[in-house]
Order: sequence, then C-alpha cells, then structure tokens
Amino acid sequence: MHVRLTLLTAARNAPLLAERFQDDRPLDQAGWNEVQRAAHALRPLAAAELRYCSPTPRSRDTGEALGLMPLAQPALRDCNMGRWSGATLAEVTAREPGAVDAWLGDPRSAPHGGESLLAFISRVGSWLDTRPVEDDGRIVAVAEPAVVRATLVYALKAPPATYWNIDVRPLSPVALTGHAGRWSLSL
Repeated sequence: MHVRLTLLTAARNAPLLAERFQDDRPLDQAGWNEVQRAAHALRPLAAAELRYCSPTPRSRDTGEALGLMPLAQPALRDCNMGRWSGATLAEVTAREPGAVDAWLGDPRSAPHGGESLLAFISRVGSWLDTRPVEDDGRIVAVAEPAVVRATLVYALKAPPATYWNIDVRPLSPVALTGHAGRWSLSL
C-alpha cells in the first residue's frame, strides 16, 4: 500500500528571530496575508482524502484558511520543550548556555525537562507509520516547522543530527510517498 503525504509548514506568526519554543499564538496579520498570497497554489491540497494539522493555533488557522478543515492530531504537536516553552532560543542560551549545547549536541538529552529530540522524532514517526489510508491515498498535514523536520528525518532514516540541517520555510509543501517503514521524498 502506497500513500502520498504532503506536509505543509504552517504560516509564520512571528519574525524568525522572535519564534518561541512551543509557540501557541495564532497567525498574525502577516501570516494571514502569506496564506492569502499562497492560497491559489495550495488549494489542490484540499483534494486529499485525509487532512490533518498540528494542534497549534497557527497550524489550524493555516489549514482552515486554505479550506482544508483539518483534524488536529496530538501526535503532530511540537516538541515538548519543558521549562523552555514560550522562550526564544536567544533567551534560553543567555540563561542556560551549557544546557543548550547539550540539547543541540545529544539527541537523547532533554535538559529542559521535556522531550528529547530522539523521542520527538520517534513520536512523529509513529504517527506517520500508522496513517489509515487505502492504496494510492492522499494525505495532507499542516504542521509546525519542527514537526516537518522531524518527519523528514524519520522518513529518510537520517541520523537525528540531520534535523538541525533541514530548513523549512512557511507554507512550504514537501511530499513523501510510500508506506510504514519505507518512505521516499518526492521533489
């Protein structure tokens, strides 16, 4: 059984340097404007049989603005960043530089008291491998950039450190085809 999963990164809700861990804010006006500019090109995604989103306001807003009416999936939530939630990377680095280094260097570490990168990638991968669709089915999932990166690392069986080298832009679609345990990136 082969499926086609299109991951769509949610529209931005803050400038890049103001992004926060586990940001739970809805789209700002700039994000809404981005969605409106991209809507025509992204509307074909609504033909997917299954339409999901991360349970964040900006992911839901993005999906709804595109007419997807996605179902929020708890497994597609952003990485649990524990006590770092709501802070920017710069703020956390200023307070806990050693902890940030440990987190960036060891995918099993969770100095923030939340979820390790390895656990996050595994959680998202488990979701990916259990999608209930028929052969040649199509799925779309609007998700946070971190979720898209984690999904790609899992699907490609890449080393966890690869996560840090994947640049995911707002409203960028990327497609995976395959089935549980065997995914291919479609460009």
